[in-house]
Amino acid sequence: MKLTVVGCAGSYPNASSAASSYLIEHDGFAMVMDFGSGALGPMHDYIDPLRIDAVLLSHLHADHFLDMCSFYVVRRYHPSGMPPIIPVYGPDDVAERLASAYGMDPDPGMSDCFDARGYPTGEFQVGPFTVAATKVTHPVECYALRVTAAGRTLVFSGDTAPCEALVEAARGADVALFEASFREQDDNPEGLHLTARQAGLLAAEAGVGRLILTHLVAWHDNSGALAEAEVFGGDVSLAEPGLVVRI
Repeated sequence: MKLTVVGCAGSYPNASSAASSYLIEHDGFAMVMDFGSGALGPMHDYIDPLRIDAVLLSHLHADHFLDMCSFYVVRRYHPSGMPPIIPVYGPDDVAERLASAYGMDPDPGMSDCFDARGYPTGEFQVGPFTVAATKVTHPVECYALRVTAAGRTLVFSGDTAPCEALVEAARGADVALFEASFREQDDNPEGLHLTARQAGLLAAEAGVGRLILTHLVAWHDNSGALAEAEVFGGDVSLAEPGLVVRI
């Protein structure tokens, strides 16, 4: 399983990175986790967007899904013709929210390009990937995503405050891609995001093999994030655009 970080900026795109978007490939199948603002442009550096076979959306804040509108334009109006409809998973109202973001009637919405549906309960199959979506703590409906192929597992936290649900979703994963929007020294609101230290503690509790911090916000000085996350006690690094991880 190959993970490529397309965008990892928290809350909004910054000067060097699009917002949240991660490309996962295995056995010729390409799946994208999140398609946040600014992600479609750099996506071209890693894959032809017409070759994307499925999309998972952790939640429907703009920095995690808004470039689905641009992705729709590519698939709907490309001069080579429309490719086959692909599955798009997200919160229960994902089809309506996609249509609303584009300013179109929800019926038919984007159904000529996307088979948009809510997450099922339990594990489900997307191409060669076994996926499980676990609801985590955020002001809107949001999911941690556990993706397994060929006996290897990646877990993406989505956006979340500290919660036991994230620990259970990540239990024993080879790689944990956890958000770290907040800093320990700040007066942070509850129920919203993780600090790097909290990400490290939760990853350690889950027994993951490697921790990658993502979703760091540009208005902060994030130079202390790795030091905060050392409580993980293992391999910890920062996500950056173009980072490739073989899982």
